[in-house]
Amino acid sequence: MNDQWNAFKHIGVTGDGPNKKGALSGASFAVKDVFDVKGVVTGAGNPDWEQTHLPATTHAKVVEQLINQGAKLVGTTHTDELMFSLNGENVHYGTPVNPKAPERIPGGSSSGSAVVVAAELVDFAIGTDTGGSVRIPSSYCGVFGIRPTHGAVSMNGVIPLARYYDTVGWMARTPELLYEVGTHLLDQVENTNPFSKVIIPQDVLALVDEKLKDPFANIVEQFQQSINQVDYITLAEGNLQNWLTTFRTLQGFGVWESHGNWIEKVNPNFGSDIAERFKWASTVTEEEAEEARLKREKIRQHVLELLGEDNVILMPTAPGVAPLLQTEGEGLEVQRNKTLQMTCISGLTGFPEVTLPLLNINGTPVGLSIIAGPGQDLRLLNWVKNNITQQSEQKI
Repeated sequence: MNDQWNAFKHIGVTGDGPNKKGALSGASFAVKDVFDVKGVVTGAGNPDWEQTHLPATTHAKVVEQLINQGAKLVGTTHTDELMFSLNGENVHYGTPVNPKAPERIPGGSSSGSAVVVAAELVDFAIGTDTGGSVRIPSSYCGVFGIRPTHGAVSMNGVIPLARYYDTVGWMARTPELLYEVGTHLLDQVENTNPFSKVIIPQDVLALVDEKLKDPFANIVEQFQQSINQVDYITLAEGNLQNWLTTFRTLQGFGVWESHGNWIEKVNPNFGSDIAERFKWASTVTEEEAEEARLKREKIRQHVLELLGEDNVILMPTAPGVAPLLQTEGEGLEVQRNKTLQMTCISGLTGFPEVTLPLLNINGTPVGLSIIAGPGQDLRLLNWVKNNITQQSEQKI
């Protein structure tokens, strides 16, 4: 049995009755252990959560939608504790093995979902993304992933982390399947018009590993074959660290809103890093959160003006390759901070971001991200499917 089977929490949870027939018949999928599956206790990566909750009586809306299209549910996958990490290392359940770099973390919190896709144990998988939890494991494990427009996909039957940023996302090994899944989860009128301009945020590039800059420059050259206009700008008014502070303040407030009562009642056993994050989240005040909401709206409007309806932002998904397993200390925190400065852009704006496995450092994958304006999800997925990946794969 492949080492990657340890990424599953439950196997064989197939839902009610025989498989239905639909556009996804023949495709298999897995869901992060934060989505309700009928008859299964949704565990959220923590034994105390699992012990204090009952089995789900219905499927989450997304699970139901996919099953109704004929997709076969294989099982649920491991996650970081209550989704509050980007590493994928869970002190209770272990670390799913990254198929593309077994000595490195898979990324979190949708770690198990990324691993089972990369290991070809399922065709696609569903996760959630609040601060990067689909995009970062997709980047580290070398698969395609999307964080859609905030609110574009139903969160019914999904354990929240912070409602201001929570999204359902998905991962696949091909852009075609990533797009196909999107056509069934996104209620959007498809727009097949190409995008007209690529924006390169120089302040984001300043965060990335030096070894990543030449591969990224090569990708930009390839993009210029399909889009002539490429603008290099400073994205953040102020700086990205200020954007991250705004993001984290509102996230922390939302986290405690979601789970504070349960934590105070149950006093769950968390890993030390997770416990510290929840402790900090409990200190964020309503006044601080309101100030962050106002700043978030200004940031959203700023990026919306840059993107309009026809422009995209192009950047690496993460500052570099996945950290080595069991990395601790200041180095890991510096990497986390840089990563969150990059991922908070889509979080703050609520705009869709697709990550593509088109960059690498010495063969270890790093994702390439494209961010479009709100509601442009299907257009972006279609554009990637038809234009970008074919050109890039031929030259990488």
